[in-house]
This record gives sequence, C-alpha cells and structure tokens, in this order.
Amino acid sequence: EEDKKEKKKKKVKEVKHEWEVANTNKPLWMRDPKEVTKEEYSKFYKAVSNDWEDHLGVKHFSVEGQLEFRCILFVPKRAPFDMFETSRKKNNLKLYVRRVFIMDNCEEIIPEWLGFLKGIVDSEDLPLNISRQSLQQDRILKVIRKNVVKKAIEMFEELAEDKEDFKKFTEQFGKNLKLGIHEDTTNRKKLAELLRFHSTRSGEEQTSLKDYLARMKEGQKNIYFVSGESKAALEQTPFIEAAQTRGYEVLFMTDPIDEYCMQQLKDFEDKKFVCLSKEGAKFEETEEEKKAFEEEKAAYEALCKTVKETLGDKVEKVVLSDRLTKSPCILVTGEYGWTANMERIMKAQALRDASSSAYMISKKTLEINAKHAIIKALKEKADADATNKTVRDLTFLLFDTALLTSGFSLEDPVAYAARIHRMIKMGLSIDDVEEPAAEAAPAADDADAGTSRMEEVD
Repeated sequence: EEDKKEKKKKKVKEVKHEWEVANTNKPLWMRDPKEVTKEEYSKFYKAVSNDWEDHLGVKHFSVEGQLEFRCILFVPKRAPFDMFETSRKKNNLKLYVRRVFIMDNCEEIIPEWLGFLKGIVDSEDLPLNISRQSLQQDRILKVIRKNVVKKAIEMFEELAEDKEDFKKFTEQFGKNLKLGIHEDTTNRKKLAELLRFHSTRSGEEQTSLKDYLARMKEGQKNIYFVSGESKAALEQTPFIEAAQTRGYEVLFMTDPIDEYCMQQLKDFEDKKFVCLSKEGAKFEETEEEKKAFEEEKAAYEALCKTVKETLGDKVEKVVLSDRLTKSPCILVTGEYGWTANMERIMKAQALRDASSSAYMISKKTLEINAKHAIIKALKEKADADATNKTVRDLTFLLFDTALLTSGFSLEDPVAYAARIHRMIKMGLSIDDVEEPAAEAAPAADDADAGTSRMEEVD
C-alpha cells in the first residue's frame, strides 16, 4: 500500500510558446548600400511613396561622428501636380528614431525647395518621446537638415552625368532648383552649376552656365541674358540684335521664377550677369566705335529732345541706342526696377496689391537707332520743323510699336488702332469722310490733315 501511494504523482500542465520571427529582414536603410539591388530600392520606393513608377535617382548614406543617422533619398520621375500648393504637405521624408516611426511631415528636416524628395531619415540620437515644439529647436535636426541638403545636391550632380536622365529631371524639377537659388544662400554656387537654359546657340537643347563660359568670345566680360514669355518670342526680340551682331551668346529666361532667381544670382565664376532689356547693358567697344557713337549722339541730340517733349511722362528719357541694329527703337527699363516680363508676371497675380506694385514699375527709356532709315527720315522732318504734326504722329506710332516689341502692353490700344487704320486707308487710297471718335483723344491727331502729312513721309 505504501508503494502505491508513492507512485501517485501530481500532473502539472506546462504551456510553451514558440515565437516565429515573421520579418527576418533588416530595414533597407540599415543595410550596406553596396548590398542593396536596384530592384530592392525600386520596391522600397514604391512602398514609401505610393508611386506606380520607378524612381529617377537614389542616394543611400549614413552619417557617423558626433551624431548618427541613416537616410535614403529618392527623386521621383515626375513632379506632383500640386507641388507648389500652400495646402499640401511640405515634404515627403519620414522621420524614424532607432527604427521607430515618429512622423511623416517633419518640416525642419528638409527645406521647401527640396519638398519633392521622398524617403526616410532614421536618427540614433533623437529621443523617442520628442514633441513638435522641441523638434523646432533641436540642434540635431539642424545638422541632419544640412547633411540631407548636401547629399541631395550630390545626387543631382550624379544625375547630371547622364544627359537624358538630367533632362527629365530639369523638365520636372528645374523650378525647384531656381527656388533653391532664391532661398539657399549657402549652396547657391553649386545649384547654379545645375541650371539649364535655352540660348541663341543651344538650338532645341538647353545649355549649362559652364558650357556658356566655355563658348564665350575672347574679351567678353559678362554673361548676357534676356527674359520673356517664350523661347520663340525671345529669338525675335530686338534686345539681342547687337549681341548677335558681335557674336555673343544670349541666354533665354522663359520661366516666371527666372526673374526672382536672377535677382539673387548676380554672377557666375566672376562673370557678371547682364540683362539686355535693362539700362546699363554695355558691350566692349574700340576707341573708333566710341568716337563715332559720341558724334552720332551729338547729331541726334535735338531729335531726342523733340521726341521726349512729344511723349512727355510716358518715358523718362530718350537716348541713342548701341544695342539695336535692325529695329528703329526700343524701350528699356531701369537697372534696378522690374523688366517688362516681370511687370507682366506681377500684373497676372490674382491677389496683387496695385498700390504697392506701382512703386516697382520701372521708368521707361526710349532708345532710338540712328542707323535706321525711319529714324533718319524722322530727324530730317524734326530738323525742318520740330512742331510738325507728322513728327508727333510718327513719334507716338514708334512709341506704341516699341511697347509691343519690348514686351509691354499698350497703354491706349484704341488710339494705336486709329493710327494703324489711318495708315491702312492711306495704303488703299481711301479718303476720310468722317473723323472717327477714337481720334478725338489727345494722343491721336486729327484725320483730315493727317492723311496728307503721312503721305508726305511716304
């Protein structure tokens, strides 16, 4: 009986849990960039960005030293349609701290002009319980931001090595680079090397500033550019006539943001930027050219005075031009004011304040071409009789055409149309029966005497 009691044993249930690791992979950003394949980057990019296309460029790097962090940056193939909308997310970089996701819209981690980049930043030094307020003042984030910008520019430079890829990049994100020049003073020089523009010699392709310098004529001291609405319009603009005659290449600035960009970008590799549609655009001249120009200036001084008196406040001054070869006259703006293109851009702003923009509208200077047949004939008429109404009528007509060719909008389209109609009637030998109402305006002349006078000029 005692043996039977000893054999009775208490049964104890033991529960064992066996844990199976579902994800044995290390986070992609923790791996060595040399070990990661292009397909893995592509898969990771699509997961992070929700994009259906592959990325255009990638930069995978780690920073070690006083602080540690790892980062993967991706450049998408196309820009989002709402890239510069104020209501959209400022960036697409996800912030992690020691592999723990913190937030996906940390504005302090990247500047606005790089907001198109996608990827992740994983810091080893930030605290896990970090708040938005402490993030704004965190020194670690400022160092991370500086390194992210530096590596992003390195990635763009790598993209520039492949002409086709960089062409796609500049088409989609060229505006961002120009915004970076406007905002980022530290990296302005590096960003300037990445800019691409059309020029008088580039054809359908775009040229870099370094290539422009390589093609510069011997003795050329400045980089010449002109801004406007389109490449086609700028190829025909009178502003580039003298530059082309002398064999100088001229850059075309067709993006509205170019106007803001060039306000900050004063020079490139010690060559100053000169806008051909502003005052002060001078070319290198020989002593003979200078002497001949001074003689012409003295000869046309009386005509300049007559034209200025006729136009009154419409122009600040009338001078002889050294930038025209084919056109009779042109309107240029002050060196530090708005160009005609900038004026057009500002007028198109939906929420602009007209009273404040009035201060920035530049005074116009009318430049006349002494070698042009129209100006020579006008000089003869003015020398014979400065008060002649034909001189007055032709002066206004030249001024209005100069407004159009220089990129400005007409101040009085009705009066301009009346003058053109009068010329058409003369060409068709039609006599004026009634004086049109539009010509009663002060700017227009009386029709009866006008016909005979315009025929005299013919």
